[in-house]
Amino acid sequence: MNSQSEAGMFAEERKRQILTYVNKNMRVTVGDLCEEFSVSPATIRNDLNELHEKGLIKRTHGGALANTQTNFEPVTNEKNDKFQKEKQCIAREALKYINEGDCIAMDAGTTVYELAKLLKGFKKLMVVTYDLNIAGFLDSNTEVSLFIAGGEVRKGHHYMVGNTSMEAIAKLNVDIFFMGANGVSMKKGATTPQLDTALLKERIIENSKQRILLTDSSKLENVSFAKFADISDLDVFITDEYADVEILEQLRNQGVKIDVARISR
Repeated sequence: MNSQSEAGMFAEERKRQILTYVNKNMRVTVGDLCEEFSVSPATIRNDLNELHEKGLIKRTHGGALANTQTNFEPVTNEKNDKFQKEKQCIAREALKYINEGDCIAMDAGTTVYELAKLLKGFKKLMVVTYDLNIAGFLDSNTEVSLFIAGGEVRKGHHYMVGNTSMEAIAKLNVDIFFMGANGVSMKKGATTPQLDTALLKERIIENSKQRILLTDSSKLENVSFAKFADISDLDVFITDEYADVEILEQLRNQGVKIDVARISR
């Protein structure tokens, strides 16, 4: 076998290993891969571009993301340890928008839960939520006033959905809605895997003065099953510093205020 064939086989094996590495870590940078595989940045970029063209990963500015399934949502326990540092930094950035006397709605999800953990200092704050983890934490650890939009519990995800929750939310008006998403796309808007969850989010958006989306950069240009908001419905988008700058500029051009949380290292 000549050296050219050997080189080709080595390149294919490296790409297979890169794919495994990306799927395991969910998000990687070019620098991570250079260190892991002892090759140049140019080689890694070429490999990532080829994997992206085959639909095996999603290429981002400076790295790559694992592909995610449109209609799949990990249960809460599976999501807790993913991008934890990013979520905490995003939550700290979001905290700046809350003032004493506000009435805020908090979506279900791990990023918004990180924001709930920062509300210990508030004395005059009303919080509306349908997330059991958020409600439990706020009730036990803070002095905020709490309204739970009760309904059927979505097993494994620790939040409530259904007509009872919809009816409760329909009667309320809030200053700010802090929401998460499984996907954020310029064309498809903000999306989630479950239709009943999307309908509940839509109702809160309708009753909110300000809409703030909190998601780590892995969600950018992902598209999930059910849309709950157009980009034009968003007032503020808070994400982390790994977000693709071109996508953020497109969002900015649509009138969305962009806040980028710097990751504490």
